[in-house]
Amino acid sequence: MQFARSGRDVRLWGRDPEQLGAMRRERVNTRYLPGAEFPDSLNAVLSLADCLEGVRDILIAVPSHALRKVFGAIKPMLASDARVCWATKGFELNTGKLPHEVAKEELGANRPLAVLSGPTFAKEVGAGLPTAMTIAANDPEFAEELAADLSGDNFRAYTSDDIVGVEVGGAVKNVLAIGAGISDGLGFGANSRIALIARGLVEMTRLGVALGANKETFMGLAGMGDLVLTCTDNLSRNRRMGLAIASGKTIEQAEREIQQVVEGVTAAEAVHQVAEKLGIEMPICYQVYRILHEGASPGEAVGRLMRRELRPENS
Repeated sequence: MQFARSGRDVRLWGRDPEQLGAMRRERVNTRYLPGAEFPDSLNAVLSLADCLEGVRDILIAVPSHALRKVFGAIKPMLASDARVCWATKGFELNTGKLPHEVAKEELGANRPLAVLSGPTFAKEVGAGLPTAMTIAANDPEFAEELAADLSGDNFRAYTSDDIVGVEVGGAVKNVLAIGAGISDGLGFGANSRIALIARGLVEMTRLGVALGANKETFMGLAGMGDLVLTCTDNLSRNRRMGLAIASGKTIEQAEREIQQVVEGVTAAEAVHQVAEKLGIEMPICYQVYRILHEGASPGEAVGRLMRRELRPENS
């Protein structure tokens, strides 16, 4: 929608033909963004092949578990000069690969690739509220053109060449947001929340640097910015998952209430696998993983965190 608002012709495709048909008729996504009417230059298309025909720039927004499948589906339809970007966040489960690594495997290493990330709630972007985000790409020209095409009176995009850092930030913040929701749901208060965010940022940075990211990236929009947003506002699905878990609900019950994919649930397992493989200590993320996937109680997990050996803050 933001690309269309900025004047680009945009085609929208999704896997649900019925929903696409409704969007074509009503010129709005009533399920997820009611009230955000489509600009004239945005049109829903029923066929993926029709959507991609003659297109140079493609933006993919799917959950991380579906990303490889989507790359495989679009590969035969891409023009030789096509450029691909995504708003997907998270490591691929089992392989531990970041989205750009999956993209290189499926689409080729020489194609311009980019990731869009940072503190953006779709509802607020849809409402036209002031927003800033980060675009990281393997091609500076691609990043700059995407930023120019997205930016407008109420939207500002910054560019980066640190794809790894931007993607790690997007993956880890969802796990920590579930932790923040659990903490708040248990009534632990503001002190606990800010401690979780600050120490969570340390964990995110530690993992990112081990994977080759720039440390400075985690102090920006795609790191600290996105982390604070998702940990503190109830528009965050991951935070709401944590609140539900703290109230005694199961993951399945919470997902039925939220009615959208909660990326942090899968991300907790994937981040744990990557951190364990690399020998990176991520105690908060590990306890969130234990709660979600090993049946640990939130109270027990908090106790383990608080009883850890004391150490200097910067160690």
